[in-house]
Amino acid sequence: MKTILLAAVAVPLLAACNPSAPPDAYDVSKMDLKPAPAKVSAERNKGAFAEGAALSMGAELKKLDPSPVKTVRLDTTHRVIEIAPGVKFSAWTFGNQVPGPTVRARVGDRIKFIMTNRSDEPAPVPQLVAAPMMHSMDFHAAMVSPQDKYRSIAPGQTIEFEFTANYPGIFMYHCGTPMILEHIASGMYGAVIVEPRGGYPTKADREYVVIQSEFYVKPSPGKQKVDGAPLYVLDGERLRAAQPTHTVFNGVHNGMVKQPLAAKPGERVRMFVLNVGPSKTSSFHVVGTIFDRVWIEGNPDNQMRGMQTVLLGSSNAAIVEYLIPEEGAYIMVDHHFANASQGAIGLVSTAAKPPAQDLEHHNMPASATPTEPDAVAGKLAFESKCLACHSMGQGKKLGPDLAGVTKQRDTGWLTRWLKSPEEMLKTDQHAKAMLKEYNNIPMPNQSLTDAEIKQFIKYFQWYDAQPAGSVKAQAAGH
Repeated sequence: MKTILLAAVAVPLLAACNPSAPPDAYDVSKMDLKPAPAKVSAERNKGAFAEGAALSMGAELKKLDPSPVKTVRLDTTHRVIEIAPGVKFSAWTFGNQVPGPTVRARVGDRIKFIMTNRSDEPAPVPQLVAAPMMHSMDFHAAMVSPQDKYRSIAPGQTIEFEFTANYPGIFMYHCGTPMILEHIASGMYGAVIVEPRGGYPTKADREYVVIQSEFYVKPSPGKQKVDGAPLYVLDGERLRAAQPTHTVFNGVHNGMVKQPLAAKPGERVRMFVLNVGPSKTSSFHVVGTIFDRVWIEGNPDNQMRGMQTVLLGSSNAAIVEYLIPEEGAYIMVDHHFANASQGAIGLVSTAAKPPAQDLEHHNMPASATPTEPDAVAGKLAFESKCLACHSMGQGKKLGPDLAGVTKQRDTGWLTRWLKSPEEMLKTDQHAKAMLKEYNNIPMPNQSLTDAEIKQFIKYFQWYDAQPAGSVKAQAAGH
């Protein structure tokens, strides 16, 4: 025991006696640990919901603002957002968007934060959003008293506080008002990127932020609609059971498939990846390349090399850097493929538009969007499970084109086929003929529930009820 104690004392004494030793980047004595008290007032902001030169509003990151003081406004609002085609969700936001804007700073910078709770302001469809409520801000990048800085404020109130960024990394921010689970799942989250004092040790050609999150939604009990589409609200039972309906990058199901992130062959891409959860892990992977460098939690001191996948728990983050070896579309995906099937997919593409052909692990949209909830769910399930073998109105693939299927087969036949295709192949002549036509490649049993089968059939019925050619035209313009 004496030897251990002597060693613990001797190491810092030796460092202090060695003037050539590098300074400790994490010297607590040089950190700002006593910010000024927070201020709460009745002053209401009526201007922009998000303001500040340090903010980036989307996936592409702005360069670091050189000012040592970053003034950032992120007001809270309630509004309806679209998280998937036809899925309009009653969300709670920072800066009027989900995820909230990304804050970028450097170690030693002071963040002056301002937030007005504007959840009581009229929304474009006020009867469809949640009632006004208390909200707060919790910055994982800060070292402050939560009781002072992260207090909840009422609608119409404004809170202001400051903190200094003492550590480099990618840090989550979120509403800390109970129940925190509901506030995060409703959309109240974002990222703070804090660079090391001397910047990063490598030079990147592109910088993007990718935030993974989960949604837990159900049709509103009142069957309300927004622009003809059903309104969805938070599903508390699924939320508490950690059974998401959608898992997404940057707030939208397949959002970065329709709008790929740009890169060129030979470029180094730096991605700031944050999994906000609130309850699931992420196995982040990019198909076709290898992570040359991975800095766990976004701190270059936590370096790993040559990684295929990065495992991130809720609120964990990493910077991943990789090279684009040649022309192509590089698929970023949560390698927990149950999450990918729910929308956690995107593209980094060297082309101006995503490729027309199907891509492995890639659920390209097949049609325009229905409005009935079961048909919407059936469409999303079809796009995640069936597009490798089937199309809707695009011609035969490994299996038949399913456009018009409800005009060829009745609901009972389709139900039996989706429930147990292997049993149908033993007795049904239509099933046997189809197997022969498609090179004796049988359809696998997808282990669909009765509810899922109903959703598939509702989607097929909706598609077949549209005027000829109109669905393709809608999908092309979606």
